[in-house]
Parts: sequence; structure tokens; C-alpha cells
Amino acid sequence: MENAKENVLMKVKPIKLKSHKNHFVWVIYILPAFLVYFIFMAFPLFNSMRLSLYTGDGLIPDIFVGFDNYKELFFNPFWRDRFINAFKNTCIFFAIHMLIQNSLGLLFANFLASPTIGRDIYRTIIFIPATVSILVSGFVWKLILNPKWGAINIFLTKIGLEEWALPWLGDPKLALVVISLVSVWQWVGLPTMIFLAGLQAIPEQLYEAASIDGASGWDIFWRIKFPLLVPVMGIVGVLTFVGNFNAFDIIYAMAGSRGAPNFSTDILGSFFFRAGIAGEHPVAQPDVGIGASIATIIFFILFTVILSWKFLSKKAEQ
Repeated sequence: MENAKENVLMKVKPIKLKSHKNHFVWVIYILPAFLVYFIFMAFPLFNSMRLSLYTGDGLIPDIFVGFDNYKELFFNPFWRDRFINAFKNTCIFFAIHMLIQNSLGLLFANFLASPTIGRDIYRTIIFIPATVSILVSGFVWKLILNPKWGAINIFLTKIGLEEWALPWLGDPKLALVVISLVSVWQWVGLPTMIFLAGLQAIPEQLYEAASIDGASGWDIFWRIKFPLLVPVMGIVGVLTFVGNFNAFDIIYAMAGSRGAPNFSTDILGSFFFRAGIAGEHPVAQPDVGIGASIATIIFFILFTVILSWKFLSKKAEQ
């Protein structure tokens, strides 16, 4: 029997795995995604940088001027004042989202992570505004905030708070804050879901051990949840920064392309639209070169901040 087994084993030939002759077959799988990215992302980006060095009438500037568009943007009082105002408003817009939206998102996520009755219903209610079109929600809120027949002022008047019935979108001191809060209402569901995923990834054993040691819910949040959520907070902060420095829709829906009243709600997105597409000049003649310069500056602001965040996050992990 042993000799028969040895003869059978000797007749069995080892199976050789065939290796691919072409070691670059993986290119076939990434080529479609690469083409889509190049056509719709990379090419428009680099073409915008190229156009920022040209000027001329029409949609395609054909006169090379080098960095004159940037000089015009930074040193011509007309463009400089508009740019500084839009940049300042964008920073305020971002700060409100960063402080209020993300704080509420963390609060809601902590609430949803606990065993609460109707948790799925609350989760749906918080996330539903993010599924609504920005233009639609902006138009609806514009009606609600109407100073004459808007629902908010009517409600305030009926409960005896007539002095609080204000022109919410007509006061330069209030308009940007009000629009920012509307945007917070719409997008608070996104950081809530991200924070909730981060909380659910924390092992339950840590909570149990802390409870046995007599830690309160407040102690558990600040000593366990908050430190472990710091990387998630960094991601949420970057997403908030990118989203707000690219914002345009909500301002356009509620205040128009000129950032009414008196440019008090004008941000970099609306300033770019007005300069390069609709026209900032009194005769509404767009300057594609200036618009491309604004877009390029926005890109480098985003690139610098994100690169700095990646560097600091890697340094913190070491």
C-alpha cells in the first residue's frame, strides 16, 4: 500500500500558478475613473489657472498679461475692497458653521448614541434637511423670514414680541448671521452622522469600566468620548472648511448674486460668480481673467489649509 501511494504521488505534477505577463493590467481598472477625474476636475482646475494669466473680451481671454489680473485684484480699490469684504464674510460664514453646526452635531450624535426611545426617528428628522435642494430651502426660508408677512415675524407679533420682529435679511448686521444659521440647520445632519459613526466605534468596555469606577456621564464624555473623537473632529473641520469656502447656493438663493444688502452677505463664491460669470462691472460685463484669478486664490487657500492639517495630524500621530 505504501509503495502504491508513493507511485501515485510521483505521478501527480505540481500545479504552477500562471503569472500575468503584463504587470500593468491594473491600469485598465483605474483608467475610467482617471479619465473622469481628469476631464471634470484636473483639466478645469489647471485651465482656470491658465486663464488667470490672460485677459480679453468674450468667454476665452486671449491676451496674455501675466500676473496683472492678480495685481488688479489686490491693488485696484474697486476689486480689492470687494475681495477683502468677501473674504471676511466667508471667514464669518465658516466660523458660525464651525462653532454652531459642529457643536450641535456633536451634541446630537452623543444623544443618538445613547439608548433613547425613537432614536431612528430623531436621526431622520436631523438628517432630512440635508436631502432638500439648497435653492428650495433657501427660497422657503426667505419667505418665512419676510419682514411683512413671514411666519416668524407674525408669530413674534402675536405673542407680544413686536420689537423682535426684525427685517432679518434686510439688516446688514443680521443678514449674514441669519443665512449662516439657515445653512447650519440644513447641514447639521452631516457632522451628526460622522460623529455618531465615531462614537459607535468606541468600545463599550471603556464605558463599562468608567461606570464601575463611578464616572458620571459628563466625565465619560470629556475623558473618554471627546479625546477619542479628536481625529474625527479634524476631518469634520476640514470638510466644513472646504464646504464653506466653496459655498454659493444658499447666498444666491437668499440674498442674490450681489450679496444683499449692500454686499453684507457677499462671500468668495458669490464674488467669483459675479466677477467671472455675471459681471461685477456696472454694465455687468464679466471679466473671465479676474474670475479665474479669484478661483485660483480660493484653490490655494484650500490647498494650503488642507496640507497644513495633514502635516499637523501626521505629526500628532508620531
